[in-house]
Amino acid sequence: MRKITFLLTLVLSSLANAWMIDEIGDFKFEMLNNNLYIMHGPKGEPSKQNQGFMNNPGIILGDNGIIVIDPGSTYQVGQKVIKEIEKISKKPIVAVFNTHVHGDHWLGNQAIVEKYPTVKIYAHPNMITRVKEGAGEFWTQLMQDLTEGLSKGTNATYPTDSTTHLQIISIDSERFKIHNPTQKAHTDTDIMIEHINSKTLFLGDNDFIHRQGRFDNTSDMHGNIKTLEYAIDLGLNHYVPGHGASGNVETAVKPFLDYLLTIQSEVKKGYAEDLADYEIKPIAHKKLTNYHDWHGYDAQLGKHISKMLLEIEALDF
Repeated sequence: MRKITFLLTLVLSSLANAWMIDEIGDFKFEMLNNNLYIMHGPKGEPSKQNQGFMNNPGIILGDNGIIVIDPGSTYQVGQKVIKEIEKISKKPIVAVFNTHVHGDHWLGNQAIVEKYPTVKIYAHPNMITRVKEGAGEFWTQLMQDLTEGLSKGTNATYPTDSTTHLQIISIDSERFKIHNPTQKAHTDTDIMIEHINSKTLFLGDNDFIHRQGRFDNTSDMHGNIKTLEYAIDLGLNHYVPGHGASGNVETAVKPFLDYLLTIQSEVKKGYAEDLADYEIKPIAHKKLTNYHDWHGYDAQLGKHISKMLLEIEALDF
């Protein structure tokens, strides 16, 4: 009875001390597999209300240190992430991976480097180039605007080490494999990080669950489809999207892939019939009933159709 009471006290204490964001929820690291933990962020856009936090930071506990995947969107969020990490383990952070250039995933680097100045930060070489050429300043200003000043003091802290496709990186007791099978997917700066020990893949924003993201001018929707098909073919046990719940292939990868394949199919049909994007949209909408409740669906559907149409037109010439 004492043991049960003690365990219950620990659980309640953990919940009470979780990072609480008013009217949004409580956020803490939850075990996905053995020594791997994920903090699943809110699905909304960065705002004052959610403090700019929206991604899925991950941690892997090595024998002597901790590896972090995507520590969040601001210096302040990075500090909160570190506090939550320290509730799991007091080991030092020895390495960080950044999945791509969008600042909601990596501006938290600053807080980690402040505490662990010699930490290595791995990223795609294009990401390192982009942030040094102005993307870092762009994202720090954007986050400050979106959070109405809450992120003030955030500075772009660049990755230190570039990666290559299929590179094996050994850190402490853990092994990682880098995957970027296409030149472009969500962006042209994406890497997916496989934690070999646990057969887990961090997909970054190549994958979303119950949320829709943007495809900007550095993206390729066909490349994103190929990347997700590649990820499925790896046959791993656990998949972590950039936003949304982690799970297996069926729950955490195929939903977004099926969405993209439906967009591709309907736009191809519309293109063959010489339809405009606005004419294709209501047809596609009827085929996408499983996604109508995804955050950002209404705002992004038309843009996704327009982007796919441009890509299909380009492939036809």
